[in-house]
Amino acid sequence: MRFPLKPFSEAKSLAGLTYSSLALCLAFSSCGASRNSNSQQTNLEAQTKPTVEKKQRAAVDPNKFALVITSVGGEEAYTKTFSGQAVRLYEALTNQLGFVEKNVFLLTETASGGAEDGAPGDDPAHARRATAAEVRKSFAAIKSAANPDSLVLIVLIGHGTFDSQQAKFNLVGPDLTAKDYAESVAALPTRRVVFVNCASSSGEFIKPLSGSGRVVITATRSGNEQNATVFAEHFIAGLVGLVADTDKNGRVSVLEAFNYATKTTADWYKKSNRLASEHALIDDNGDGTGHEEAAAGDGSLAKALYIDSKPMEQAAGDAELARLFGERQRLEEAIEKLKARKGEMKQDDYEGELEDLFVELATVNQQIKVRQK
Repeated sequence: MRFPLKPFSEAKSLAGLTYSSLALCLAFSSCGASRNSNSQQTNLEAQTKPTVEKKQRAAVDPNKFALVITSVGGEEAYTKTFSGQAVRLYEALTNQLGFVEKNVFLLTETASGGAEDGAPGDDPAHARRATAAEVRKSFAAIKSAANPDSLVLIVLIGHGTFDSQQAKFNLVGPDLTAKDYAESVAALPTRRVVFVNCASSSGEFIKPLSGSGRVVITATRSGNEQNATVFAEHFIAGLVGLVADTDKNGRVSVLEAFNYATKTTADWYKKSNRLASEHALIDDNGDGTGHEEAAAGDGSLAKALYIDSKPMEQAAGDAELARLFGERQRLEEAIEKLKARKGEMKQDDYEGELEDLFVELATVNQQIKVRQK
């Protein structure tokens, strides 16, 4: 297993940048610079740590599942950072975003210790070590409990590698390749999967993971962007708070979280006076080609996809109303997906299908309005 370079270690030769000004040093370096990594990483965390809004515990939706995995850190500072990010995401999912605790699987390098070590303080039931075996067990558990209408969120945080042939995410022990994850995702019964790889060299995950009904996000645009990334901090911040809610509807879509993370990641590099060594991609039209923004058909599904439980809260225990909210979500996603295919269709066919979907959506909206009276 080899680890990626830390951000901008290659920029030592650039004017105005010295080795001591870098936020991170070479991973697994044998030089004495590793002694300073903890303080440097602390500075990075201070700049990027998201502000998570305090909210009342959200209404739970038992039909949502999540798998959060951290890589081997390679050194204590990274291990602590990755575990801390994963725990913050876990807490947001189970408190703010309406995931049932038993449906959230948390795999970290240590899976033990106190909060000060970056480990879950409340010992989540599904907290395990991040090994290939535990990853497969988690996928198997989700597969057995999920159904076609379930939403599955998968987030990888940490280091990845690419050897010009295959990309991997670094685990405790043997690593799993992009192909391995693609096979596990393909085995899930659900039609909606959000796969977010925040690691270095993650861009190579786009093509194998791409598919219908999937949103695939990577922190880098290729396997050659091998420096450690900061994308995870910004994506988590966008996903769990309303800071990314650009349309001001009180919810954050997956696309809004992606847009927020790409912008704030770029801003972080500019503020640090560093050459950006990561460029995030999104693919949600199943063509295996990612883009740095919503373009060429990508972004349409993510625009209509939310991971919160807002509909459950609005339904307030009314099962029929909850079903109607779910149907509205499905139709909105279908409309966005159809719009993304407009260029591939005959105009009459496109307009006919779009009209049918809008009629269905209007009918559901009317039923919701009647039900809420």
